[in-house]
Amino acid sequence: MISARFNKLLRNCSSLYKKNQIRHAMIEKQTKIKINNIEINYLKVGNGPQTLLLLPGALGSIFTDFKPQIETLNREKYTIVAWDPPGYGFSRPPDRDFSPGFFYRDADYAISLMKSLQIDKYSLLGWSDGGITALIMASKAVDSVEKLIVWGSNAYVTEKDIELYEKIRDVQKWSPRMRQPFIDLYGEKYFSDTWNAWVNSFQIILKENGGDICREALSKIDAPTLILHGAQDPLVPMEHPVHLHKKIKYGSLEIYPEGKHNIHLRYAELFNSAVDDFLAEDL
Repeated sequence: MISARFNKLLRNCSSLYKKNQIRHAMIEKQTKIKINNIEINYLKVGNGPQTLLLLPGALGSIFTDFKPQIETLNREKYTIVAWDPPGYGFSRPPDRDFSPGFFYRDADYAISLMKSLQIDKYSLLGWSDGGITALIMASKAVDSVEKLIVWGSNAYVTEKDIELYEKIRDVQKWSPRMRQPFIDLYGEKYFSDTWNAWVNSFQIILKENGGDICREALSKIDAPTLILHGAQDPLVPMEHPVHLHKKIKYGSLEIYPEGKHNIHLRYAELFNSAVDDFLAEDL
């Protein structure tokens, strides 16, 4: 059941992968900057007074995950920065490192990226794993993060969550339409190996950390936070956004009753409108 639902949720966004990655790479200039020891791939567009940093999900990259936001959000209102986390997209080499603390390392790299770009104030939009990174960033760069928007994200994992991940571990059981874009971007071996390592990383978090990913970060977040969630999300049960809403002091929660994991792609116009409205509110 979960595999079928997972196949369906990504069916709508699979066309956003390599062909769009290549096409948009020619239109929008992506570039690299050395952050510590890694060449980080990023995109910067627009010249608006509010800066947004877009953080993709697992194995995600700039245009695979955020095409409707990059294309549609007002570039006179926003300066949009999007990145490929280390080991994803074109921020390779190195291969993705899922050793303990990888979300905190991603947060440190993203904070350093914004410092290197000489951007002192910014808001965060984080999807899924990118939302976890955003939560940690907001807890660490308190003076820099103005607002925070996360969706499909969680601060811990449970045995039930791991069962969901295990059901989609074998990428050969994914539909060809869902699997092929990742193969096009990464090659079959890197894609399969990295996805398996991703599932393994949460097994380790559950076993060694009691499932805790970033619970301690939530109480440190001072930025107004919008938590969006698809009620039909097959990967992130409803208890997770409820927990975030309860623990983040200035958090608000908005549910998409028919939404799944990719609400920003499936309901792009509605999602972008919610982003605009939230960012327009007074700090």
